[in-house]
Amino acid sequence: MESRFNGQVVIVAGGARGIGGAIASRLAAEGAVVSILDINQEALTDKVQEIKKSGHQAFGYSLDLLDESRLKSTIEEVYGENQRLDVVVNAVGVVGPTGVSILDYPTAQFEQVMAVNVHTAFFLTKYTLPFMLKRSYGRILHIASIGGKEGNPNMVGYATSKSALMGLVKGVGKEFAETGITVNGLAPAVIATKMNQDTDPAVLQYMADKIPMKRLGTVEEVAAISCWIVSEEASFNTGCIFDISGGRATY
Repeated sequence: MESRFNGQVVIVAGGARGIGGAIASRLAAEGAVVSILDINQEALTDKVQEIKKSGHQAFGYSLDLLDESRLKSTIEEVYGENQRLDVVVNAVGVVGPTGVSILDYPTAQFEQVMAVNVHTAFFLTKYTLPFMLKRSYGRILHIASIGGKEGNPNMVGYATSKSALMGLVKGVGKEFAETGITVNGLAPAVIATKMNQDTDPAVLQYMADKIPMKRLGTVEEVAAISCWIVSEEASFNTGCIFDISGGRATY
């Protein structure tokens, strides 16, 4: 699999650290030319340098992915420099308030979580599809959450946004099913990342207790299945929400 993505051009949004960072590193190690889009300049610089030091190809683009026009122009820049775009992985996401009842959940924060987790996915999908259509080939993967499937109490913004993201995957996957482009999602249970450091401990324990394997997943495990989903091998899956949940998923 070391050459599975040789010659392919990949965008990983939110790829500076966490799940996105692990996916970016693995795609690069398997031969892809990886462009990482992230708002965190420091983490972005570190990730690009890390990949390059390993002898692989990576480029960084620092931007707020909610800036629609900037995101569109960045995607155009990546395509213009390579004249192809094969894979897009969207690992952008925020958790928002946790351990907070909907009765006390601030509307402004709900809107922010929805914007980051859903609007970004919409923009990335909308502006990368035209370049994939040029070659009748492409792979788009959005990182969702088991919380979007089953719901987690006291974090209504996150659960709602991830459910909405799944709707985008299913609808667009069917819309482009005959084009050679697949659009899929991945719903992890709790994964050990820095993003979970700010999660209310009681909420985190609730989610961990629901995992039959009784442990958190790792970013390396998520990267492994993600890279298969966006590979040429995964040619008969679209509009699908894959699971990586340690046995928690029930459908």
